Amino acid sequence: MQSPSFLAQQTALQRGRGTSNCQTLFAMEKIPSDNHIRSMLDPVPPETLLAMFGKTLATLEAGGGLTAFQRLGGHVLIALDGTEYFCSQNLECPNCSSRARANGRTEHFHAMVSAALVAPGHERALPLEPEFIAPQDGAEKQDCEARAAHRWLAAHGPTYARLDPIYLGDDLSSRQATCEAVRAIGAHFLFTAKPSSHKTLYSWLDGAEVPAMQSKIKQGARFVTHRYRWMEGVPLRDGPDAMIVNWLGIEIVDHAGRSTYRNGFVTDLAVSKDNVAELAACARARWKIENESFNTLKTKGYNLEHNFGHGQQHLSAVLATMNLLAFAMHTVADLVDEAWKAARAAVGARKRFFEDLRVITTYLVFPTWDHLVETLRSGQPPPAIRDG
Repeated sequence: MQSPSFLAQQTALQRGRGTSNCQTLFAMEKIPSDNHIRSMLDPVPPETLLAMFGKTLATLEAGGGLTAFQRLGGHVLIALDGTEYFCSQNLECPNCSSRARANGRTEHFHAMVSAALVAPGHERALPLEPEFIAPQDGAEKQDCEARAAHRWLAAHGPTYARLDPIYLGDDLSSRQATCEAVRAIGAHFLFTAKPSSHKTLYSWLDGAEVPAMQSKIKQGARFVTHRYRWMEGVPLRDGPDAMIVNWLGIEIVDHAGRSTYRNGFVTDLAVSKDNVAELAACARARWKIENESFNTLKTKGYNLEHNFGHGQQHLSAVLATMNLLAFAMHTVADLVDEAWKAARAAVGARKRFFEDLRVITTYLVFPTWDHLVETLRSGQPPPAIRDG
């Protein structure tokens, strides 16, 4: 609902109307307090909620929305990236990670590896299950993004194998262990690879006759030039056991001849002049997990970094998971639910849509979700609900 005062507002509505949207829309017999919710959720492992991500994806598939995410002949792109969602020098729990600051104080934080379905040219990113970066039983070292990514691949990779996925990741992902983990679950990888961390690979490119091509792309009123290079069969690292991968690079040059973007990527997929441009576009779509997912979650009403409740067990992770689920459900509704899409189109901007949703549920009781969405679309109030 994106409403920080929803429960308090429904309590007032119930006093005045004898019922509330908590009862009609969420089937609550009694409206709980915020503290009661926190105490009930703290012992619940976030894994309890993960099945809902699969149901959300199934709704997208059933509505025909998955096709728009497919690229490179039917593959889907799954971006993996880490993000923090809590940080404090005062609050902490057993699941916190920690780091020393220059002022001598210890900073406690929560982070996770998040996954999202992305595609170049697609304005949406669909969140998938998170994997939390937290102290692990029997581990001497503090948990990190790389270990969490490996756990994500082992836990969820087999489930998504049917979608023939290509995993996208930053330079941290393009280590041999992670590439092998992706291949072990029958998937493909397309990871950023920087010269500073892949010296052996780039030394193979130096002085070699590397295939190249370029194309002009209209960008606004001007044209920019996309220059591509690629080479197959290069070692990912030094040593006799190095994985052999394929490399591709892209440079974007503006109308004045200035280089505005340059990056390189490694993949296990074949690279040629026929697909290098699409491969590069797919690799660059990794940024959508930052722009369309993390940015939306942190700045567009979901308030992911807000401390809704820290707890001493799982509360922080459970609330973060619920936040991701809300965003995933809204995203799927935006893509495949015709009534929701009609309401969004009638109201206009996303911000106004959720403002209207908060306002009308503060003053009106809706018998069903269908009535709620129809009121958003038409502006007509719902049918009266008889007391009792």
